[in-house]
Amino acid sequence: MKNKRDLRIVFMGTPDFAVATLKALLDNNYNVVGVITAPDRKAGRGQKLRSSAVKEFALKNKLNILQPKNLKNETFIEKLNSLNANLQIIVAFRMLPEVVWQMPEFGTFNLHASLLPNYRGAAPIHWAIINGETKTGVTTFFIDEKIDTGAIILSEEVEIENDTTVGELHDNLMNLGSKLVIKTIKLIEENKTSTTIQPQTTDFKTAYKLNRDNCKVDWSQPIDIIYNKIRGLNPFPTAWCYLDNNEEEKLSIKLYNVEKLIELHNHKEGSIITTKEELKIACKGGYINVKEIQLPGKRKMDVKSLLNGFQFSESAKLL
Repeated sequence: MKNKRDLRIVFMGTPDFAVATLKALLDNNYNVVGVITAPDRKAGRGQKLRSSAVKEFALKNKLNILQPKNLKNETFIEKLNSLNANLQIIVAFRMLPEVVWQMPEFGTFNLHASLLPNYRGAAPIHWAIINGETKTGVTTFFIDEKIDTGAIILSEEVEIENDTTVGELHDNLMNLGSKLVIKTIKLIEENKTSTTIQPQTTDFKTAYKLNRDNCKVDWSQPIDIIYNKIRGLNPFPTAWCYLDNNEEEKLSIKLYNVEKLIELHNHKEGSIITTKEELKIACKGGYINVKEIQLPGKRKMDVKSLLNGFQFSESAKLL
């Protein structure tokens, strides 16, 4: 097409989820003039500096990298401005100041892992599963002064199966999202974008930031709520609870792969029922059959391995 815009793109992102989109930009021969990602951080027992997944990928592909601590810093703004980008693409980054998102001629758009306006916020993939949704998707939208409220460009829907984990959905949306970004760029390139303004009401489901409190399992809740929470946090950041095994100290354990068994029973909620090969936890409406578990200071293991060496007391329960 003769009137195709010549794009100079700045890409902003940090985790693995963003790498797929950056790779798609290069695979489609787009001109990425700069990559903005988080500063290196100390991690692990040795507290060694660790680069973001986006930085690692950008280094391998010899891209120009900026790692500002403060997005309003004058030196950073000058460097960003000097890249002369006319489009900015954001995937899993942080909130941008107006001076940054208003800079490029053709705007700044974001890829969000939900069907906006639902699940605005930090953890949309997790909460879609935790809340028992049967569908979710990805959305591209032009950034404005609030979080995830800008005009929608494109969205694409995907089904959530009743045994999908957050890890599986993350990878599915990561790949779907990278394709949606390319479709969005093509519309911008050809000056064919048509946007939809998001409703101004606040009556939508929110993707709250995950923390230790909202990742804890409450065994007094119905089986579906417990099951959805565990798979909605598997494998990261992981659902957890306390194990009371009639010892002085309660153990903080993590739960990974589980099944739900719908059965009538008379066990107290949180009670542990074991055989040589099975670990079931009683709850309202049935049992959670634990397949993978992690004890404090140990690696994740399958339940058969746990039962070979760990002794549960007769009155053991999860709290």
